[in-house]
Parts: sequence; C-alpha cells; structure tokens
Amino acid sequence: MIPGQTAVTSAYFEHFTEMDVALLQPGDPRAMPGGDRATLSRADPQELNELLASQRVFESVFAAPGTGDPFLTASPFLVFAVTVHRAATQLESVGYVSEWLGPGRRTPVFDVDELRAFMAAPWHRLFLAELLASYTHVVSGSVVVPTPRGLRRQRFSELDPVRFSALLEVVSDVERPGVLRRLGDLALFLTGVFPDYVARNGFGPIGEGRLLRAGGLANGRAEDLPREPGAAAFGDRGSVDLLEHLGRRWYQTAFELLPKPVAENVAILGELPRCFRQARRMLGLITEQFLFAHRDRWFGLT
Repeated sequence: MIPGQTAVTSAYFEHFTEMDVALLQPGDPRAMPGGDRATLSRADPQELNELLASQRVFESVFAAPGTGDPFLTASPFLVFAVTVHRAATQLESVGYVSEWLGPGRRTPVFDVDELRAFMAAPWHRLFLAELLASYTHVVSGSVVVPTPRGLRRQRFSELDPVRFSALLEVVSDVERPGVLRRLGDLALFLTGVFPDYVARNGFGPIGEGRLLRAGGLANGRAEDLPREPGAAAFGDRGSVDLLEHLGRRWYQTAFELLPKPVAENVAILGELPRCFRQARRMLGLITEQFLFAHRDRWFGLT
C-alpha cells in the first residue's frame, strides 16, 4: 500500500455520517443502519474513488425518490465527495472541458491533461470536497477593534472577502495563518463556483484596495501584482482575476507561516499557489455538471 493511503481514507471517514456509510453500502441502506464502517474504512483511495464515483452511489444521493434535495439524503460532505470523484472519473474520457470567460460566456478548452493530473492526487479530491462542504455553513459575526475614535464593532462574513480580510488587522500571530488560509479558500470558492457573481458585482476601488493590501501589496494597486509568464494582462476578467491572483498569495503566505513539518492534509496549501487555476477550473466543472441547480440554495450567496 502506498504511504498515506490509510490516512486519506481515514480523513474521509472523519466526515461521513452513519447514513453516509449506509448509502455507500450495497443493498438497501434502511436494512443496514450505520453500514459496515470498519470494512469501508479499510479501503484504499482507489477503491474509495471507484465507490464514490459509481453510478449506484450517485443515484442514491442525487436521484433518491421523494427528496428533491441531496442534502436530505446524505451529508453535504458526501454529496460533494460524490460530485468531485464523479467529475474526476468523467475527465478520463473527455477531450475538452468548458472554461469560464466572463458573465454568461464559456468556451471549450482542450488542455484536459493538467486537470487529470491535479485530480489524480487523493488529497486534492478530498480538499475540494471539504472546501465545498465548508461553505454550506458559513461563519459571520463581529469583532471589537480599536480605532482613533475609540472601540468599534467590525462585522465580518466568510462569504465577503473585503470584510473577512479586515480580520488580518486584528487577529493574533497564531490565528493569522488560519485567516489567510480561509481567504485563499474563499478566493478559490468564489472564482470556481460563483464567477459570474464576482465579475458582475466587483469590489469597488476601496474594497479592491483593502484586498490588495491584505494580499501584501502595501500600496493597494492592481498594477503591482506580478504576472505569470504568458498570462493575460490583469483585469481582463475583472474581479475574478483579482481574486485568483490574491488567492495564490494568501495560500502561499498561510503555508509559509505554518510550523513545519505539516500534516498531509495541510500540505496542499503549499501546492495551491502553483495549481490554483486547476483547482478553480475543477470547481467550475463540478458546478456546471452537478451543482448549478442547487447552488443558490446550498450556499446562499446570491
């Protein structure tokens, strides 16, 4: 067995509910409350991948009679794990995927190999499922911060990058990697699942400046962002490009601040600065294929 196989399978089972395990078992889940967790948890990642991508499990989650909502049948994590693994399997037999160009505009792109390579890693598939599930219950609230005029209450939301980035100004050094990681998550989630919303709404000059400063650009100017070799000029796709650039920076800084060595499930943070685009494209593909009909209800952004 390849090192890490048991660890990644165990990581999935930390999320599965008893009903999830029952759904993964063959036969009638109602006849097997809780399923055989011990047997399933010994599966290697390839076996688990085949199970989660199977037509039987897909229909148990998405086509269960009388529900109309997969969340009534399985946990959000299992729903998204099924979509992630099914999308990875579909990649093996397609010659192109649809790529977002702008609000209401998509085009076929034929470089599928880089997506296949990204999805071949078991920890990458787990990461995408965890990311999607985490945004079905977002955190919001307020913190009290000092200002020249005294204390004031500052609101934040995990779905608002401008307000959430303001937490970097008030959290402790210990909390900073967590906030930066979550900013990277938010940039990836928004650009992958809601690119039209991001492009149409934007952030405005003040919000954009705050985001750029949170990304380490002291002057808060978009033109200070470094370009990747061969990349299009910044701004071609508005706020989506902005978040993609900043998402890489937030993940990179979060990873650099973490004590080393890091756990296997956290090591992907060090990879995302160079494979952010592949992760974003996969989220876009998963959304287009499986999530679009439920997206607004599950995530509540629009």
